[in-house]
Amino acid sequence: MLDAALIAENLALVRERVGPEVQILAATKYVEADDLPALHEGGVRLVGENRSDALIAKQEAHRDLFTWDFIGHVQSRKVRDIAGRVRLIHAIDSLSACRRLQDVEKDAFPIFMYGPARGNCLLQVNVAGEESKSGVPLGEVNRFLEEVSPLDAVRFRGLMTMPPLVDDPNDARPWFAALRELRDRLATAWQGRHEFRELSMGTSQDYEAAAGEGATIVRVGSVLYGR
Repeated sequence: MLDAALIAENLALVRERVGPEVQILAATKYVEADDLPALHEGGVRLVGENRSDALIAKQEAHRDLFTWDFIGHVQSRKVRDIAGRVRLIHAIDSLSACRRLQDVEKDAFPIFMYGPARGNCLLQVNVAGEESKSGVPLGEVNRFLEEVSPLDAVRFRGLMTMPPLVDDPNDARPWFAALRELRDRLATAWQGRHEFRELSMGTSQDYEAAAGEGATIVRVGSVLYGR
């Protein structure tokens, strides 16, 4: 069982390290539904799930305790299950998922529980071009956005990334900086079409470095739950 007092203590520490403007998202992939009230008691208000089935099950039990995001890789066939249930989808990186999101926006508005799909996604970018990682390669982002452009209901609110694993969190700073710089360029180039404000980057291992490079959302788990 999770300890609400410990979560509150750890959450305060993370808040101190990232500052007041950064959103702290608690990743709940390994948190059982029965433990979610302890997160709420500890002060957590924003959570992120990785799997659509877990998202649905946990919301059925504790929907009103949190604001919900989806932070896992998005399969196009799961978009309809996810879109109406979350504030933000963090990891869109395929044209097929964008097309499905367009369809959901156009023909399934009544299913939405938290508002329409319009503008509720981030573009996942593979900043280092790692073959093992999902995301649009850094050099192909503009081409991808051109392909998505006819889908008028798909409006990106920012970017998300998972940098290469490093021993020293500060070694990830160049990748976080690259995403921030890309965000700034896209915000100008695509003004009026996409928002490109949010930067979802940084996990328990490197969230301080991510915040230092401009993250607006950090996705943390073990740093909240463990000692």
